[in-house]
Amino acid sequence: MDPSEQPNIPPAPAPAPAPAEPRTEARKSSFGDSAVWMRGLYMLLLALAFGVGQTLLCVAAIAQFLWLLFAGEANAQVARFGESLSRWLSDTARYLTCASEVKPFPWAPWPPAV
Repeated sequence: MDPSEQPNIPPAPAPAPAPAEPRTEARKSSFGDSAVWMRGLYMLLLALAFGVGQTLLCVAAIAQFLWLLFAGEANAQVARFGESLSRWLSDTARYLTCASEVKPFPWAPWPPAV
C-alpha cells in the first residue's frame, strides 16, 4: 500500500488529567466542647417537649372541631392557644435544627398569640 493512500487517522486524544486529591484540611472536633454537650442536652429536652406540644396541638384541634360542630363557631380562646402553641413549636424546631441560637420557652417568655 502506498503511503499516500493510507486512511486519514486522527491523533489519539490526550490522556485525561488525574483526579484532584481530596483536601485534607483538619476539622476541629467538638467532642470535648462542653457547650456542644449542653446544647445536646437542651435539644434532647426540647425534642421531648416538642412531642408533648404536638399532642397538645392535636387535642386543641379536636376540641376546636367539636366546639365548631356543636356551637357553630370557633372558640377564640382555643384559637389563641393554638396560635401561641404553633409559634412555640416553630421556635423550638428552629432551635432543634440549629437555625437559631435562641432557646425557646422555658428559657424565654412564652410566645404571645398575635
